[in-house]
Amino acid sequence: MNTSLWLKKRKPYWDRLEELVRQSGRGGIAKLTARELRETGLLYRQVAADLATVREDSRNQRMADYLNRLLGGAHNLIYSSRRRGPSGIWRFYGGGFPQTFRDTMPYTMAAFVLFLLGALAGTLATIADPSFTRFFLGHRMADTIARRQMWTHSIVGVQPLASSSIMTNNMTVSLAAFAMGFTVLGTVYMMVFNGLLMGVIGAACWQASMSVDLWSFVAAHGALELPAIFIAGGGGLLIARGLLFPGSLSRREAIQHYGGLGVKLALGTLPMLFIAGLLEGFFSPSEAPVPLKFAVSAAMGLSLYLYLRLAGRDNTVTEVPSPSPADTR
Repeated sequence: MNTSLWLKKRKPYWDRLEELVRQSGRGGIAKLTARELRETGLLYRQVAADLATVREDSRNQRMADYLNRLLGGAHNLIYSSRRRGPSGIWRFYGGGFPQTFRDTMPYTMAAFVLFLLGALAGTLATIADPSFTRFFLGHRMADTIARRQMWTHSIVGVQPLASSSIMTNNMTVSLAAFAMGFTVLGTVYMMVFNGLLMGVIGAACWQASMSVDLWSFVAAHGALELPAIFIAGGGGLLIARGLLFPGSLSRREAIQHYGGLGVKLALGTLPMLFIAGLLEGFFSPSEAPVPLKFAVSAAMGLSLYLYLRLAGRDNTVTEVPSPSPADTR
């Protein structure tokens, strides 16, 4: 049964969707920003639920006709005007991805904190008990560190093959960090484990007086590779959010909404991992001067920061809040 209170609560959502459809005009979705597109998709699902509620009472035929026309216009906008081709890819990486990153930054920061906690635990465990290095890393790598040798010498001389393998491995790790969000705790495990690995290696190299060797190797590619892993991990946490805390949405809608944001984050990291793979295969293990390696790291990090902070800044529309369950009855 539809009451005046229900109508008062729901009408702003209808007006907003109508405004977005009108704003798109003949230009279709090209007239909307990335955030407005996400808002349109969410409002479309909410108004569809409202239409089902209105149809339960035959006395609301005029309202049902209005919502049906509104949904028809939104449907045509969403499903008949999809961005295709290279221009869509350019728009995604030129604005859509960095805007999504900024909108979901708390999830990336949560992934980073999990990694940091793992790194701290690995560092403290190695310092407290040096045998932990051998237990965690295995005898072969522990012996290499004990001899004060870097294990990266095998990359030199087979750079093209090594670079390809590194790219594949990095993308696998990042996509796994994202996809394991469906297991809820999987992304948490991936972040903590990779942090633990970094902490153990860092502490073991420090004990062997190899810190400069290690961090000069990691610096250049790590400035892109590590943030990419954190961002993909944030995408996995978004999926877990949809599963565990759907809020006012149904669980299916929450997974679609938060999972869609997570997919954008995961896809957005691919160019970062590609460049990091090239650096790790060709530049990081080279005989380039240590100051140059750290300079390249600083340049990569600054470029990434400016890109994520500034690109797509024109997409500044406030999200419409989701209704509470009571609002859709």
